[in-house]
Amino acid sequence: MKHISILLALTLTMTLCAPDATAQRGHNYQVSKNLEIFNRVYKVLDEYYVDTLSADTLIPDVIQYMLEGLDPYTEYIPADDTRNLEAMTNGKYAGIGAIIHYDKSTDRCAITEPYAGAPAATAGLHIGDVILSIDDKDVGVKGKADVGDYTQRISNMLRGDPGTSFTLEVQRPGESKPLRFVIHRASVTVSAVPYYGMVDGDVGYILLTTFTRGCSDQVLEALRQLKQQGARRLILDLRNNGGGLAVEAVNLVNLFVPKGQLILRMKGKYKTSNMQYLTRNRPEDTQIPLVVLVNGLSASSSEITCGALQDLDRAVIMGTRTYGKGLVQQPHELPYGNVLKLTTSHYYIPSGRCIQALDYKRRSSDGQAYRTPDSLTHVFHTAAGRPVRDGGGITPDVPLAEDTLPNLIYYLRQSDAFAHFCDLYRNRHDSIAPADRFVLTDAEYAAFKDSLKQSDFTYDRQSYKALQQLRKIAKSEGYAESAAAELDALERKLTHDLGDDLDHFKPLILDELNANIALRYYNRRGYYASLLPHDKQIPQAIKLLKDTSRYNKILRK
Repeated sequence: MKHISILLALTLTMTLCAPDATAQRGHNYQVSKNLEIFNRVYKVLDEYYVDTLSADTLIPDVIQYMLEGLDPYTEYIPADDTRNLEAMTNGKYAGIGAIIHYDKSTDRCAITEPYAGAPAATAGLHIGDVILSIDDKDVGVKGKADVGDYTQRISNMLRGDPGTSFTLEVQRPGESKPLRFVIHRASVTVSAVPYYGMVDGDVGYILLTTFTRGCSDQVLEALRQLKQQGARRLILDLRNNGGGLAVEAVNLVNLFVPKGQLILRMKGKYKTSNMQYLTRNRPEDTQIPLVVLVNGLSASSSEITCGALQDLDRAVIMGTRTYGKGLVQQPHELPYGNVLKLTTSHYYIPSGRCIQALDYKRRSSDGQAYRTPDSLTHVFHTAAGRPVRDGGGITPDVPLAEDTLPNLIYYLRQSDAFAHFCDLYRNRHDSIAPADRFVLTDAEYAAFKDSLKQSDFTYDRQSYKALQQLRKIAKSEGYAESAAAELDALERKLTHDLGDDLDHFKPLILDELNANIALRYYNRRGYYASLLPHDKQIPQAIKLLKDTSRYNKILRK
């Protein structure tokens, strides 16, 4: 059936809109002609093809195939998934207020995280609780079903109208019998600011994880609380923040710059896509020294925020270069509740630059979009005359080396065995020390090591993979025999032993264990409170904020 999808998709190919009226009429004719061909092709196939076609499957496949040739942000969202779009946009949904995941060891879904104050947490659910039944109906195991489809089905069963209730039966790790809870659904708001606090003397810290509706108000509230606690300097952490609503980025910048300042311009094909955004409110604080932390996963509205603050010389940007997403998407409603979220314009920050890094109109033979090389970017200037560039994300004023972790840590984060140890610890201990002071004992870490060794946990080392690739290269170049002894000796050194690695990387693994156990007692705030003291970039941001001369010199004050 794939060849049919390709055939139908090709009939939908359209040319770019031409600038003059004659060309526009020609373009409209091409659109009408191809849509007529598509309509006719499908009717012929539906009538004469040897098998019965499923329009609900085939047409969405055609649409998805067509969109693959555009940018990755233009998406067709079926009616069944529009609730997820609403939740991502507004940070709100109706349900129990918990993330779920597929647990391989039980072949069922389990609670990943109940949000603080939401129905799941209020009822007493714990991370790791395995979902057995809803209103006495067994939800069943995944079996041969797709993981995503199975998880989505369970998620849909948990959601519902506010005020409705149901009985949830779970199997708690460490408990012999299932537990039953009555859950009352409610409207749930997921906080975009999971953590804020004082980090050193008069330095406040705010972590913003997404740009959902109202997130700038949450930052404002955190800022006011910190100032009451004595904050005279501020770190805004946008690392790993993939963005969201552009207007929230403008409102966030407005907290630190005067009313009436141009922050953002959007330029698209049609006038309706050409917009500009100025700050509209009285700022909260235009003087507080501000450092914004970013990395390669800071994108979209995160880049509008840090880029505008950089262009206006209002903050020092620290970290690694940001992702480079200078495109704007808008949702368009389709018949029967479907939605098309499509890219309608580029955005430009105060200096006039667009920081889009990838050119989706130019692709390599394997379909990858070309990245704009630094040599082809253009120089713009901040309000104080500092040179900045377009075309490749936001380059920090102060580059920082990103924290690196061994491959083992990433495998542990995805491991059911790691999670189950943390679940059992939570269920066997009624309380722990405050999150920023909680540390497992040596005996408890030894118990973790034993539990991991007895599980089916496995992991790969990138150095070992690289060695196997080197062997292939040596063989192709005729060095396999002469270099065999040296390569064999190197392989013996790179062959990992789980017990040795758990000892060698104990401090880093302990950080992960402590934070994940704190998460189970103190929710997301406890998780970040546990990790923050080990963040190597925070002390550098604090050092800069306390060095007034250096800070002002960077911003040319």
